[in-house]
Amino acid sequence: MDLDDSRPIWIQLVDDFRMRIVTGIWPAGTRIPSVRDLATQAGVNPNTVQRALSRLDADGLTVAERAQGRFVTSDTEAIARARAELARQATDSHVATVRQLGIGRDEAVSLLNARWADNPPEGGHGQ
Repeated sequence: MDLDDSRPIWIQLVDDFRMRIVTGIWPAGTRIPSVRDLATQAGVNPNTVQRALSRLDADGLTVAERAQGRFVTSDTEAIARARAELARQATDSHVATVRQLGIGRDEAVSLLNARWADNPPEGGHGQ
């Protein structure tokens, strides 16, 4: 994970962990690595990882089970809502950037369609 200085590290971790959940890297219902392991992987303080995971708990994407560890929620609807929100945010950012460039909707859609065709997702989904 590449951390940058422009945003708080714990928020960057929240974003990374959320992406792992919505893309299935951490599937629903599975145990996620320990705070210590995640901190070692990211090269950050365990308290920073704990803060990020607490946010995911509050968002309903993870559940801490006493003496068993932390798990991705089994609530696939919560995961789908998080995926939809990330897609909305990415779309809003794209629209804002394209508008700043002075590109109209038709040209933007044409560019999107061309890029979509040129970059098929792994597994062949996303038509």
